[in-house]
Amino acid sequence: MQPVHFKSASYSQPELETAVWALMDTCGGRIISAGDRVLIKPNFLLPARPESGILTHPGIVAAACKYVLQRGGAALVADSPAAGTFSRIVKKGGFARALEGQDVELRPFRETVSVDIGEPFGKIALAREALEADAVINLAKLKTHSQMLLTLGVKNLFGCVVGMEKPQWHLRSGIDRDRFARLLVQIHYAVCPTLTLVDGVVSLEGDGPGKGGQPRHTGVLLGGRDAAAVDAAVCRMLRLDPDRLATHRAAAARGLITGREDIRGDFKTVADFKLPEQGAVAFGPEFLKGFIRSHVLQKPVVDPRRCRSCGECWTFCPAAAVVESGRAVAFDYGRCIRCYCCVEVCPHGALAAKMPPVGRLVEKIRALRKGARQCPH
Repeated sequence: MQPVHFKSASYSQPELETAVWALMDTCGGRIISAGDRVLIKPNFLLPARPESGILTHPGIVAAACKYVLQRGGAALVADSPAAGTFSRIVKKGGFARALEGQDVELRPFRETVSVDIGEPFGKIALAREALEADAVINLAKLKTHSQMLLTLGVKNLFGCVVGMEKPQWHLRSGIDRDRFARLLVQIHYAVCPTLTLVDGVVSLEGDGPGKGGQPRHTGVLLGGRDAAAVDAAVCRMLRLDPDRLATHRAAAARGLITGREDIRGDFKTVADFKLPEQGAVAFGPEFLKGFIRSHVLQKPVVDPRRCRSCGECWTFCPAAAVVESGRAVAFDYGRCIRCYCCVEVCPHGALAAKMPPVGRLVEKIRALRKGARQCPH
């Protein structure tokens, strides 16, 4: 695999800028030339404060922009948020203040271009700014993800799918987690970022990637030229087998991952990082599918004490499985495709992906049976 470089870091200035610049020099070399149009693509999921661990930190975005400007490039910071408005994210997340005084364009993606990303998906509309930039700096965030386990470098480029096209592609992928991972990988390689950095100074563990997760100090920035290699290195840092990431498996199946990780710099592992609960998305005979989907499979649930019936979840749900129901929302689990977009966009942290008690028992039995099959005799 391509080298991945780790650097210990904090959000204190000027140390943060020094760390970002050093990492960009080490990972990218001479990636920016005078006159280059450079897209800085952060994780702007929804309006949140810098300390929440939900967004790429504004100090990192500002440092990357300054790096581009110092080398004669033109910097555009852009994304397509899942919830809330771009302007609200910029204000609440501290980006307007962090970029004050820099000649940087800061706005949402405006136009799309139809691109054939290959089978089985064919053509998809992606942000024109990402496809026409001379360089793309992919500034991802280390976060858990209820559907995909972690959201890192590869998945961050799903933000180049603009607006309500995102839930439609979730719907087209259905309940198949591996199919959605293939989509993410093919989008990533269509955009082909010049450099991927992951903000792991404060990460998000638990029921991420939104307000349901918990920030945790992990004290590191890391980066490389290949996002799939960067994501695999994050897994090693968290003491995970990279094959647990569906995007890693999808990239490997396409021959895009070869060999082991080449990890350099200030690498250290993180113990007991809390991952979201995950289970099978479909199994069992056809006549039991309805019961299994409602009572066995992991599913989104609502905390009625937090729910405000604000409408973000049912507006974004690609399967129309969220039902407005008075004080708190309800779910049609027969329609639900387990993409957890609702969990992701909830601004109140009222939704979470949970396994019913019967499902936990089934998963334990499945794990025991799998272990027994692997046990040497």
